[in-house]
Amino acid sequence: MSNSNEAISSRISPVFARVAYALGSRLVLPFFFGRIEIIGQENVPCQGPVIFAPTHRSRWDALVVPLAVGRLVTGRDLHFMISCNEYKGLQGWFMKRLGGFPVDPLRPSISSFRHSVQLLRRGEALTIFPEGNIYREQKVQPIKSGVARIALEAQSHLPEEAVKIVPISLSYSESCPTWGSEARVEIGKPIDVSHYRNGSIRTNAPRLTAELESALKDLHEDRQTSDCQVWLPSAS
Repeated sequence: MSNSNEAISSRISPVFARVAYALGSRLVLPFFFGRIEIIGQENVPCQGPVIFAPTHRSRWDALVVPLAVGRLVTGRDLHFMISCNEYKGLQGWFMKRLGGFPVDPLRPSISSFRHSVQLLRRGEALTIFPEGNIYREQKVQPIKSGVARIALEAQSHLPEEAVKIVPISLSYSESCPTWGSEARVEIGKPIDVSHYRNGSIRTNAPRLTAELESALKDLHEDRQTSDCQVWLPSAS
């Protein structure tokens, strides 16, 4: 991480969030996608510090993830750590008002790290794409250690509460989604970071990273259809 001391914060506008979620779930997503399949919503924690760790396949991920695990499911709004390249233009304008904050994937700042830890210590829900960038191919890319380091640091300040990491597989019927494409969301079982209390963060980060990467790969390879909710959007 770099030594940048620039302060980073994120704020969710309650009114804007309600409007954005309503428009996204009732208008934007129904108009664009022909079908969205969501599997494993029973694995979504409704409270407590949690990191949602999805694969990253499209800019649409920023709308699909909240649909699957956000306000409409748990009543919780999500903070997003997103690439500085995606924190620009119209998407950036929306993300700034929906709890987003930027990170440079090549040179993550200590400020991004600290803010993420602070959010978890407050019991918030944080979304981080552990692959770092958008990848069009379906194969899970080697994930960064940042998710594990943030989770372990937050856990060290929460002796009575467990930080959870929830792996999420996002995939689309086309590598670059177009109108009428289908989307699939598979939500894995939470990883309990409190199981890594013993030992140093430096020692445990590679182990936790490996567990998360394995869980993401399992979700991509295991195409089960049980316990699934098919969300059939309708623009009408």
